[in-house]
Amino acid sequence: MDGVSTAILLLLLAVISLALSFNSWGKGQLPPGPKPLPFLGNLLQLRSQDLLTSLTKLSKKYGSVYTVYLGPRRVVVLSGYQTVKEALVDKGEEFSGRGSYPVFFNFTKGNGIAFSNGERWKALRRFSVQILRNFGMGKRSIEERILEESSFLLEVLRKTEGKPFDPVFILSRSVSNIICSVIFGSRFDYDDERLLTIIRFINDNFQIMSSPWGEMYNIFPSLLDWLPGPHRRMFRNFRGMKELIARSGREHQDSLDPNSPRDFIDCFLSKMAQEKKDPLSHFQMDISPICSEQLCATRLGTDVITLLNTVHYDSEQFKTPREFNPEHFLDANQSFKKSPAFAPISTGKRMCLGAGLARSEIFLFLTAILQKFCLLPVGSPANINLTPQCTGLGNMPPAFQLRLEAR
Repeated sequence: MDGVSTAILLLLLAVISLALSFNSWGKGQLPPGPKPLPFLGNLLQLRSQDLLTSLTKLSKKYGSVYTVYLGPRRVVVLSGYQTVKEALVDKGEEFSGRGSYPVFFNFTKGNGIAFSNGERWKALRRFSVQILRNFGMGKRSIEERILEESSFLLEVLRKTEGKPFDPVFILSRSVSNIICSVIFGSRFDYDDERLLTIIRFINDNFQIMSSPWGEMYNIFPSLLDWLPGPHRRMFRNFRGMKELIARSGREHQDSLDPNSPRDFIDCFLSKMAQEKKDPLSHFQMDISPICSEQLCATRLGTDVITLLNTVHYDSEQFKTPREFNPEHFLDANQSFKKSPAFAPISTGKRMCLGAGLARSEIFLFLTAILQKFCLLPVGSPANINLTPQCTGLGNMPPAFQLRLEAR
């Protein structure tokens, strides 16, 4: 047998061995699921354009807890309100870790609140919760900021003069300005280049991460690092965001008064100064918060994905899961109630720091708009298509326009 034949035989044996070990790996210890292929896992059974829907369909076949392989990555999928609640709330400590998410690790390097683990995560979260409370989060003062911002929002909306427009960018500026006022110390004018840059980076990256490119990068990061594509623009955006935050940090440092902090950045810089001699300090300039609460990891080394869309459409929790119904969100006093509808931002140990802020903004911005305007579709309501453009990190809604009519 010549050298080439020997090499081919050894390669075939290696592939067969890999396939056998892959298919038997963890049997008897993991929930059931579709049979995977070597390297590809179950990707051929999943739609890359709508991975979330594909995973949801598998849950109907294999149950509320099942195993799937995203390429070589083994994942346990949880679906339905009761299952997600049991994992993230009832067993919150066991499920409080953050799993591997390469698209973010490329930027955070394991730092920050959203993607750190262990003592670093606990220290940063405790600090951030306290500082955000000091600056009004969860208090009436933050509601006053939202109401003030709503006046600027309404002024911009009046200028549409009943003509069709895309509301996404306008609303993005208003929503972003609230948290920017806490982080940077003041709100931005709507034409401020720094605010526009922040929104552009965030919106662009969210769209890429929710596309098949973002999904594939998380599955095959080493391979896609060598390939061209939109994912490279995503990392340019991350670098731009990092540079913008670093510039703000330098500006704050030049005028910092530790006894009179103006915002979150001042407090963080002061904490860094206090712990500068501690080599194990978790407070570093490289630490950058990102809000994404999609993944968590068990201590067993297997990633866990929670299908939060199945929480929203759980027929056991909602009267009309596929229709908009205010009763899903509001109690008899027309106040927000504890509801599975808020699961993405307010569940478990990894509950988003801005959960309360998000609820306040939704309510106050929406009511401010509805008090002044009637919202009208451009075409027939029957022709409105709510199907997302793509689904990954989140649901990307289709582009749309509407008109406003003054009341």
